[in-house]
Amino acid sequence: MAYDLPRLSALLDHGFDTVIDVRSPAEYAEDHLPGAISLPALSDEERARVGTIYKQDSPFRARKIGAALVARNVAAHLDGPLADKDGGWRPLVYCWRGGQRSGSVATILREIGWRVEVLTGGYRAFRREVVASLYDRPLAHRLVVLDGNTGTAKTALLARLAGRGVQVLDLEGMANHRGSVLGPRAGGQPGQKAFETALATGLAACDPGRPVVVEAESSKIGAAILPPEVWKAMAQAPRIEVEAPVAARAAYLARAYADLTADTEELVGRLRLLIPLQGRERVAQWTALAQAGAHEALAADLIEAHYDPRYEKSRARFADLRVATVSAASLDEAALDALADEVAATLGAIAP
Repeated sequence: MAYDLPRLSALLDHGFDTVIDVRSPAEYAEDHLPGAISLPALSDEERARVGTIYKQDSPFRARKIGAALVARNVAAHLDGPLADKDGGWRPLVYCWRGGQRSGSVATILREIGWRVEVLTGGYRAFRREVVASLYDRPLAHRLVVLDGNTGTAKTALLARLAGRGVQVLDLEGMANHRGSVLGPRAGGQPGQKAFETALATGLAACDPGRPVVVEAESSKIGAAILPPEVWKAMAQAPRIEVEAPVAARAAYLARAYADLTADTEELVGRLRLLIPLQGRERVAQWTALAQAGAHEALAADLIEAHYDPRYEKSRARFADLRVATVSAASLDEAALDALADEVAATLGAIAP
């Protein structure tokens, strides 16, 4: 049987026990349906080999060799990841376009007695819907931007707002990047397709009738590019600004970037990327603070000499969109909880 994907929100309640991506590991790594597991019908090498035989030798021979490889690989999956599945297990299988790979795997699983369905159009149909939702249609959701200078704990506030039932999109989490030269995180960034999948399915999970809070960002988060319709909606959205003294922001940044400050060599390497903007002398001063472990002093100087001046002009462009300002003298846990409560209350006062 075939399963049609009428809309992205259908992925949230599709009812299948497991979604199986039978494309090659490289295809899966580039992007895949949310929650899908990788059980490749062909490895990367096998896929390349069969494709070469198909084009240069014989389509019949390619199909024959491919069938044998798929059968061996499915046997390994049955002995491994699928060994514990009982008779009531119901999987959804997909490949690139709902063709031979997913059909072959589904046939074998169906013969065992499982109620298998194949995604109509495969990953290509899913990707087409992601692109349409982010590039071809105006955003259906009403965004509210959480704004504020560097170090005002906007990302931490998003998590607290989510805990209070507010709809949020953590764009930096989706991009696995904190949005600055010091922003790269362990594991690196997802590719653009995977970033867009996270963004599109995150939006699909949100109720368009209620506001969705996002953190103020530029049009790029590291290497991840915000699709035009999302960026346009952010640029037109009402803004709630978070304010805190430099000392509080510096203390927060020292905590938030503990993963980076724990590796002095890595920290110094990233600081040196600022030489074209700030000059060797100033970066040498920052390097000395990093090597001395004076992380709060380093953060304070970066705020005052680099981040605040650099972002003042860009943030001024959105001054007319500011609908409220919330302030705190500290950014410790209690203060962040109080700020989250204030932001949540402010959201209720913003006219739809």
